[in-house]
Amino acid sequence: MMSANDMKAAEKTYEQFIGTLKWSVPLIAILVAFVVIAIS
Repeated sequence: MMSANDMKAAEKTYEQFIGTLKWSVPLIAILVAFVVIAIS
């Protein structure tokens, strides 16, 4: 099994990943919408 330290490190990495995802997904969606509008 994982030690407590490994689990804390994994949770921190996961929180950073989710935080980044919360910002990057909407930004990518806006960028894609802009490109689609520009092409059409």
